Amino acid sequence: MRCIFSLILLLAFTSLAHAESRKWLSKDGTKFIVADYVSHNQFTVTVKRSDGKVITLGRNDLHPDDAIYVSQLRTPATPDKTTSTTQTTVNAPAMEDSAVFDTLKLGDTHKEISSKIKASKLLELTVDEIYLGRFGLNGSYRTKQTIGGLKCLLFFDWDSNGQLKELSLQTQPQPSETYNGSLKATWAELCKLMTTLHGKPLQNADYPAAGTLQNDMSLSTHLWRMQSGGSALLGTSKSAEGYMVSVRFTTETIEPVRTNR
Repeated sequence: MRCIFSLILLLAFTSLAHAESRKWLSKDGTKFIVADYVSHNQFTVTVKRSDGKVITLGRNDLHPDDAIYVSQLRTPATPDKTTSTTQTTVNAPAMEDSAVFDTLKLGDTHKEISSKIKASKLLELTVDEIYLGRFGLNGSYRTKQTIGGLKCLLFFDWDSNGQLKELSLQTQPQPSETYNGSLKATWAELCKLMTTLHGKPLQNADYPAAGTLQNDMSLSTHLWRMQSGGSALLGTSKSAEGYMVSVRFTTETIEPVRTNR
């Protein structure tokens, strides 16, 4: 899964702890891989195969025996900088369990968010830094890596106390001919990753047909409840400039849409 979130997981959770090789079973026990344990967090387990490939497993997808094994492990500490090693590491801050993207957390102050995004190795400016004060944070930063072939802009919404209440990752508006191509690929990548991180969604719908969207209209296809609190929504939208895919993290507890059958 080549997307920004998989890069986050690799940077944030890979460590130099002693590897422990074992057979990792699927939840139903019918499939397995042999790999070295690398690290884990609240949602995922990172392992490394003998061919060097790093794989991220969702903890909800582990066989019960493996789930118990991981639960008994301590999260590895950051290695001492003086330790001699041949492995190359990236000086990136660890992603906390309550972080929704990189090190950004709902509830962070405007000052904290500004400091974190400026220090992030996963984001890049879309405007000259001298104009940042004029344009503000919204749309001024985007992911360095693509998600399903497209980069995502970051948008922020604040509560009356100046704390982050919503964070959205959104593609730039795209022409209609890309709706079933690169936009759908981005939607699919986000769907896979969000399910890995947050488990089975409370709401799960198919990719909307372009004809169902009108200008200034958005449709949420997936809804997750985050363990750190709040909700995450994935969907598509349309504006006068084109079509977009976005994932929205919010402090609100959003209920799934109930349909009468």
